[in-house]
Amino acid sequence: MGKAAQAPDTSSISRLDQIKISQYFGCNTFSERTMHERLQRDVYKAYRQALKRGEPLSPEVAKSVAIAMKEWALEQGCTHFTHWFLPMTGATAEKHDAFIAWDEPGTVIERFSGGQLIQGEPDASSFPSGGLRATFEARGYTAWDPASPAFIMEGPIGKTLCIPTAFIGYHGEALDHKVPLLRSMDVVSASARKALKFFGVDAGSVVAQCGPEQEYFAVDLDLARQRPDLLFANRTLQGAKPPKGQELEDHYFGSIKERVLGFMQEVELECFKLGIPAKTRHNEVAPNQFEIAPIYEAANLASDHNQLLMEILKSVGERHGLAVLLHEKPFAGINGSGKHVNWSLATDEGQNLLEPGHTPEENLQFLFFLSATLKAIHTHGGLLRASIAFAGNDHRLGANEAPPAIMSAFLGAQLNHILDAIEKGAAADASTQKIIDLGIGNLPRIEKDATDRNRTSPFAFTGNKFEFRAVGSSQPIALPLTVINAAVAEAIDDLNVKLEAELKAGKEHKAAVMAVVKQAIVETKAIRFEGNGYSEEWKQEAERRGLPHAKDTVAALHIWEQPAVKAVLAKPGILSEGEQESRLHIRHEEYQKVINIETQVLRQMAETQILPSITADLGARAETLGKLAAAGISVPETLKAALQAQATLAGEAQARLTAMKEALAAAEALEDLHARTAAFGNQVNQAKHALRETLDALEDACDADLWPLPKYWQLLAPLV
Repeated sequence: MGKAAQAPDTSSISRLDQIKISQYFGCNTFSERTMHERLQRDVYKAYRQALKRGEPLSPEVAKSVAIAMKEWALEQGCTHFTHWFLPMTGATAEKHDAFIAWDEPGTVIERFSGGQLIQGEPDASSFPSGGLRATFEARGYTAWDPASPAFIMEGPIGKTLCIPTAFIGYHGEALDHKVPLLRSMDVVSASARKALKFFGVDAGSVVAQCGPEQEYFAVDLDLARQRPDLLFANRTLQGAKPPKGQELEDHYFGSIKERVLGFMQEVELECFKLGIPAKTRHNEVAPNQFEIAPIYEAANLASDHNQLLMEILKSVGERHGLAVLLHEKPFAGINGSGKHVNWSLATDEGQNLLEPGHTPEENLQFLFFLSATLKAIHTHGGLLRASIAFAGNDHRLGANEAPPAIMSAFLGAQLNHILDAIEKGAAADASTQKIIDLGIGNLPRIEKDATDRNRTSPFAFTGNKFEFRAVGSSQPIALPLTVINAAVAEAIDDLNVKLEAELKAGKEHKAAVMAVVKQAIVETKAIRFEGNGYSEEWKQEAERRGLPHAKDTVAALHIWEQPAVKAVLAKPGILSEGEQESRLHIRHEEYQKVINIETQVLRQMAETQILPSITADLGARAETLGKLAAAGISVPETLKAALQAQATLAGEAQARLTAMKEALAAAEALEDLHARTAAFGNQVNQAKHALRETLDALEDACDADLWPLPKYWQLLAPLV
């Protein structure tokens, strides 16, 4: 095992941290400010109008934007451009082209056309498509997303202009995560705008907002490179418990070590230059676990920025001798990592529709949108669970640091008090004040943060937004955002129809709204839960309430096959049934492949590293005991027993290794997609876990000098 890497010399890093962030924020982006400065007034106005209305840019406007973008990029030192997109691999994709074209024989000029800006053509058959594209059907298109600013990525000796794009097939089918997210944002905007008209608000648009908190681990890079499991699975597949983990609770919000702080500061420099509004940094609960959180922004921007952030964390980490682990559970026995997706809706004028407000009119509107969100969670809790189901998250959901796999909503004492009162048709009190008169007089003034938080809730209201805490730390947030938008849009549409019927029946406005809200409160009461989501009692109570409980990915993927689930995405045109089927197929295959890779890595570690080391240790100990006996020294029976126990355990490990290989072979032999997924999720996973148990015990018994892998206590030691 090698020594821990030392922090690099950071003297060459740009001293942007010595000036105000506002002076360089977004300097590597072709932002609206830059466009306003460089485009002619009529071109900029046409661009803004097209963006606001969701219309395509005219060829003339696109050409003008392309010329301005090229000139800006060349001035910044860019030599290449790329369409940057998010295929269904979960990672980003890019193909770089130089800004050159033949001018006359033997000479080139820098050229970038409007057509090159708007559209590219990568090979669609080389990315996961779930059957949407056959191998011999290669044509696919990347289409510029004008709502997401182009940005510059700095390389070792040059810069590249990155143009955020959507990825679609030859016939227009969505082959990425961005297209359905953009569609869902349009759908929820239309539904919310219609609802706002009932409250006298004529919004130009309503934008889904998001602020994803990103948790991650950072460990020494040299040590990580000595572990095949960290290299290929991004998590440890074997590792005995260290003598100290998170028991003393001294890492959370603790003083940030200098090496880590230097890494964090460079991450923030890169974020700020790319217009990523990184706001918060701190130590998380587990040793060497940390968090970075941004300010709210539009959901599509938040999605792009989170993908960029994950790339920045990894690349900057390597420069500091750190391996950044984004897996949900890199280490057994200590907290895993999530990505808390804070979500709300806001008008184009900046009014947050989930802000309780300070006037009766605002409260009425707030209760309407709160009820719609609760209705969405109640109706499509299973789909929300399915949207965050994958192999990595199975290790985390339901554990003591993550929400359970049961979807419920936490509102807090005050809001629950109000909703219960509305349900009963009686006045409600909060503290010493009467805050609601259900004779439809004064509606409540609801204080922001008037209640405690509940970290065990997967979907918690936190002042003026909902926090979807169950999203995995490595997961692209586009899919869960798409599902939230779709479910809330459907719920708003339902409430719109009911409210319109109440008004047509002659009810006064407030009475009509409260009638609709009351009905929604009654219908959705089952998903409101304020207690300990980790408890066994809640699992039993949730079952009595009829709430879905998909314990793992195998169960969660079945939810996607339900007609009501397909309809919420297909009916408004967010994802056709064919597009959903393709994604379901991809997720089955991805799940199988992840577990297959983990199993093969563990097999190789056991066969070529761990068991040979154990055999060597057994031989050395047996030889030593034999020499003692030969010298006439009495060998205590306890030493013999310990050696025998270790040998027996090694034999058990060999037997479990064989069983794991047999389970893997049996799973791979299955042809039915669902049967294969079930076999990998059950028999293969169980065999893998059984083998790990014996290997962890063998680690504790083995001579430290002979153990072939860096141990937990080394990986989780403070980074100094």
